[in-house]
Amino acid sequence: MLLRILLLFFSLQLCCSIDSITPQNPLKDGDVLLSKGGKFTLGFFSPGNSTRKYLGIWFTKVSVQTVVWVANRDKPISGPQGVFSIGVDGNLQVSSGKAVAWSTNISALIPPNDVNSTSGQILDSGNFVLASNNGKTMHWQSFDYLTDTFLPEMKIGLSKRTGLNRYLTSWRALDDPSPGNYSFRVDPNGSPQFFLYQGSDPVWRSGPWIGSRWSGVPEMTRAFIFNYSFVSNPDEISVTYTILNDSVISIFLVDGFTGTVKRRTWQESAKRWVEFWSAPKELCDQYGECGAYGSCNPNSGNQSECACFPGYRPKSPRDWYLRDGSEGCVKEDNVSMCRSGEGFLKLPSVKLPDTSKAVVNTSMTVKECAEACLRNCSCMAYTSADDSRGGSGCIALYGELIDTRLYPGGGQDVYFRADAVALAKYQKSKVALKNKRLEVILIVLAVLTFIIFVSTTAFWVHKKKKREWEEKRQRSIWIKDADDSDSDSELPFFTRNEISAATDNFSFANKLGEGGFGSVYKGRLRSGQEIAVKKLAQNSGQGVQEFKNEVRLIAKLQHRNLVRMLGCCIQGEEKMLIYEFMPNKSLDTFIFSKPIFISKNKLSVPRNCFLVLLTKEEKKASLDWKKRFDVILGIARGMLYLHQDSRLRIIHRDLKAGNVLLDKDMVPKIADFGMARIFGGEEVQANTTRVVGTYGYMAPEYALEGLISMKSDVFSFGVLLLEIITGRKNSGFYPDNPSINLVGHVWDLWKEGRALELVDPALNNDVDSEGEILTSIQVGLLCVQERADDRPAMSAVLFMLSNKVEIPSPSQPAFIHKGGHRDVDPSSSSTGAYSVNEMSVSATMVQGR
Repeated sequence: MLLRILLLFFSLQLCCSIDSITPQNPLKDGDVLLSKGGKFTLGFFSPGNSTRKYLGIWFTKVSVQTVVWVANRDKPISGPQGVFSIGVDGNLQVSSGKAVAWSTNISALIPPNDVNSTSGQILDSGNFVLASNNGKTMHWQSFDYLTDTFLPEMKIGLSKRTGLNRYLTSWRALDDPSPGNYSFRVDPNGSPQFFLYQGSDPVWRSGPWIGSRWSGVPEMTRAFIFNYSFVSNPDEISVTYTILNDSVISIFLVDGFTGTVKRRTWQESAKRWVEFWSAPKELCDQYGECGAYGSCNPNSGNQSECACFPGYRPKSPRDWYLRDGSEGCVKEDNVSMCRSGEGFLKLPSVKLPDTSKAVVNTSMTVKECAEACLRNCSCMAYTSADDSRGGSGCIALYGELIDTRLYPGGGQDVYFRADAVALAKYQKSKVALKNKRLEVILIVLAVLTFIIFVSTTAFWVHKKKKREWEEKRQRSIWIKDADDSDSDSELPFFTRNEISAATDNFSFANKLGEGGFGSVYKGRLRSGQEIAVKKLAQNSGQGVQEFKNEVRLIAKLQHRNLVRMLGCCIQGEEKMLIYEFMPNKSLDTFIFSKPIFISKNKLSVPRNCFLVLLTKEEKKASLDWKKRFDVILGIARGMLYLHQDSRLRIIHRDLKAGNVLLDKDMVPKIADFGMARIFGGEEVQANTTRVVGTYGYMAPEYALEGLISMKSDVFSFGVLLLEIITGRKNSGFYPDNPSINLVGHVWDLWKEGRALELVDPALNNDVDSEGEILTSIQVGLLCVQERADDRPAMSAVLFMLSNKVEIPSPSQPAFIHKGGHRDVDPSSSSTGAYSVNEMSVSATMVQGR
């Protein structure tokens, strides 16, 4: 019994956490320091697959080792001989044998009498402090020398008194914590703001602090977990934050792989980090995307996201047309500044232009700010310094107004200088709008008077309207599912007579294609608008769920790279969807050589079939690499919107060339959402017993096990990307190795360094684009890797395609061999499922395990 008690005593002693080192008790490799509350651990570690040793700090209770600070970033240790100690001069040092890899190098040496009383301690905040006299005198802290992670209670910014600049730098690689190419630091000039830099080039800008948030981060108004504090005074410019709920574990970091800053939160139930926020995440977030005097609107719906300020025009119309707005805008020829009649025009709800050259006066009112700016010809714009409580203070902007973007739901109003001509145009438009409103009011009054006059004879009209409303309500109830209680958007309903008139009574000449669920017709409304009508077969017994799905989903999705639904028609058992018409049909009519027309009657040959056969190669040649690359980027933007930026998180499940439509300007539009799946806000993977999609595009974990995630769509995108580059279908035949598909063929040539041999001959050996093509092939192979976790997210895909960055090497792709893996479920088959403007011919649903 005594022996047991002694063993228990010693085991308790060993389990007691040690949080400090002293000159007499250093820390050796294999031992760790644990903060008193058990939140953070300090010790030696080897990142990733590396065998090199670093001294670092990481979360104790996070099962995925997450290092938040590294001491010897530039000088790792080899072997297990590392020691973390306090030297004879009182400095902290990391050494191996007699070689010192890292030291605090405190210039003002610790008094010799204090060295023996000096200790280093890891705190529950994640800060490691060196202090003496029982912690009363602090000599050094890790929070002053940041790596890539911003923790609560840390400060980022500049101390004007000491010159200490605290900023973040990314890791060079997953297994190399040495400083990478991305940094996040404060710009103290003008109205201070933070920048994400790649080297010395600005990538993204936070905008200035405007009272309760950064101008360029409107999401902060909805944050109820974090409390930020910004300080700007003669001594320092800094920002810090706290977490209001102690149970939440969250970090802010610079990700060198994606070139973004991110806010991540640990999700204990899923044992993973969840991305809470990131930037930049779209084109308008990129610094200077629309140049000087240009504003960027990601939801513009136009060919370009960029627009010039009133009174300005594009500096380079050609580049502007090609959607490159970086040259910005210049004044119109008849515009001249600093003359009588000048004033200000409002840019509502925007991220403030770059404030590096701004002048801030917090004691002014906004009215005084406008008067002072008008008197100074160099002042180009003004706004309030504090946007809370109605606005106060003054930010006067000088120099070129650059990096302005629109935030429809959370920006700030900026007033920019305009000459008399621009002001007159604006006033004229306001008067016209006022007159139009007056006309509307008069018309409404006239209508009301007429209604009152004829009310005694209009009872039958009232009953008819009520009957129509009741019928429409019943149709609406039919569409809304029980689990779609948040649906607040209702599509316009067309009558069958309207659709019949538009399609010439569904004539054969207007028929675009046919599939298992029905047919697609071209039509023209009375307004002259061309439409495509997707008509469900009345007695097919299939497609009802898919019809509901498209109505629920597309009605809520608004993006320039998604097909737009105009309405629907429900009359008895007949159901139709009405879309915008795509004159260039689907992508597969351009990139594949042999057009196929298939219907339930085996073959259906439209009148223009032979014309298609004759012009197919000409159409293919017309899609040069520049256009193909624009199509690839457009599809990627559409998929990123579905996965991340839309109101709902959508998994498409049937992305392929036949489901990508092209408008008159060859802008790609993703279509056919009948098989799409809605994911919850925190849901990233699900298991389905109903596997749907197209053979050759389905990810292996989805086709074999029914596991669906956003990475399933990434796989389909990768296959489509390789098809666009090669002009071949994934299910094609390769004489050299008939057992593999396109993915396997590309992989074989990629390993041999012969990837350019598979490029579509119709591209005519475009040497200038070889680098871009090879990058696209490499990204495509990354997307079709066998393990879903290895595939990049669509945000990373778009970033790699849009920027010249180092791209990781792909691993073995998933080879989908010919032949199914199980019997096809005839009750759920969608063979011949159609697109909006042209049918698909290869979709197959299989039953998942």
